[in-house]
Amino acid sequence: MPQVIVLVLLSLLTTSVSYAARESEIHDPDTLAWWHTTEALSGDDMEGRDTGSPAYQRAADYVAKRFKAAGLKPAGEAGSYFQPVLMHEIAASRAGTDFTLLRPDGRKTPLRFLEDITYEPERNVPAQLEGALTFRGYCGQGELQNVAGKVVVCFATKRAGLPDDATRIANARAGHASAIVSVDDPYFAIEPPRWPYAYARSVRLRGDSRDAATPFCAMRLSAAAFAELLKGTQRDADELLAAGGAKKPLPSFDLPARLQLHTRQTERDISSPNVLAVLPGASNEYVVVSAHLDGYGYGTPVAGDKLYNGTLDDAAYVALLIQMADDMRAQRLPPPRRGIVFAAFTGEEKGLLGSKWFVQHPTVPIPQLAANINLDQLRPLFPLDILTTEALDDTTLGDIARKVAASMYIQLRPDVEPERHLLRRADQLPFLLQGVPAISFVFGFDPGTDSEQRYREWYKVRYHRPQDDVTQPIDFTAAAKFNQFFYKLVAAVSAVQLRPEILPASQFAAK
Repeated sequence: MPQVIVLVLLSLLTTSVSYAARESEIHDPDTLAWWHTTEALSGDDMEGRDTGSPAYQRAADYVAKRFKAAGLKPAGEAGSYFQPVLMHEIAASRAGTDFTLLRPDGRKTPLRFLEDITYEPERNVPAQLEGALTFRGYCGQGELQNVAGKVVVCFATKRAGLPDDATRIANARAGHASAIVSVDDPYFAIEPPRWPYAYARSVRLRGDSRDAATPFCAMRLSAAAFAELLKGTQRDADELLAAGGAKKPLPSFDLPARLQLHTRQTERDISSPNVLAVLPGASNEYVVVSAHLDGYGYGTPVAGDKLYNGTLDDAAYVALLIQMADDMRAQRLPPPRRGIVFAAFTGEEKGLLGSKWFVQHPTVPIPQLAANINLDQLRPLFPLDILTTEALDDTTLGDIARKVAASMYIQLRPDVEPERHLLRRADQLPFLLQGVPAISFVFGFDPGTDSEQRYREWYKVRYHRPQDDVTQPIDFTAAAKFNQFFYKLVAAVSAVQLRPEILPASQFAAK
């Protein structure tokens, strides 16, 4: 038998066994139907649904067809299910982009692009850059004296009370540095740095103005590559990283090397649609239920796989929106009192672009949006007893969610890891900034448990990696329990007499 035919048969056999194994883990029809939709949205043929790609459009077409089949009305533009989101992309080419350390003795040490070092493509990144390296600790304002024209190296902590990425960059630019290299904190174990990067690409909403006048480059360096920068300094990379990870004082010193950078960038305008549908209710108010449809697409291979399927991030929860619509159509769920806006947003992975665009160009007026329940950051990997809840105490949605959760023996807890900024990293944020009460959830755990171990492992090996695919370990009983929680919460928010409100003490309250 020819080798090609053997490989095809083996592939088909492996696929059927994989699906059969998954189906044997699922014990109710609703969860099984939800999972089949998840498989359809995150299968290899959807190519990871990268923003602006033909594969993303295929996924959007699929979602629109499913919304239509569920009896939902179009809520996009021009009577369609689509709201085009206009964007501009700047992408670095792997061919022609390189980073090299120039030693005083003439030796050159290359740093591997996307493996050791990456950068943020912008219009003001020069095609060629060379500068002396200087380490300046946490790169607080007081540490960045006499750095004009130099490449500043900073310890990139995420710890509270120390400069964050934006502050470090602002400080470096204020000191007229030519570039900044932010070194990963390997001790930030609650969400460890992940290498390689899939690609170097910046996508903005069209018209989003950035400072293109002053040349500057913002780079990220892996902790493993930090030792290369320190050669010839008598400084120990491990000691400096450990001190930074413990928030101890860090020294400032010049490095006996220069960094040389060559970049090759391409720019293009792209358009990628939000998929929007509505189920009218008895009032003219609406609850927005949302998840993001986009993923990473193809990127740097990890363990030989270059396709970033994005199954749990976030195909599974676009699938849950579809499943809820199907259940409402089949009257397995009650009709809503308030209407429901179903929103599958684009560009979340590029900076919440679809949700930002929607609140800036609402197809349903903002005053009619009573609440947003956003589905992202959900990882059904272990039994569901705890839900970390973003914006739990910011709006009256928190009390509604607590009652629903208590009826299902689920504890709701506020985020105990605020340094990760999860509240500001998902599509609920633009709604809160527009004064619309919003809430979202993360599977929670007690410290030191098997649940925590599974959660940490997912972020270490699957988050924004090809390994987030349909074959990964999933607790389908926990997934089914969350799905039921979501259905009940949507019904409760839709039915509550008093319109949800942002609480006066919230950071999102009108000032």
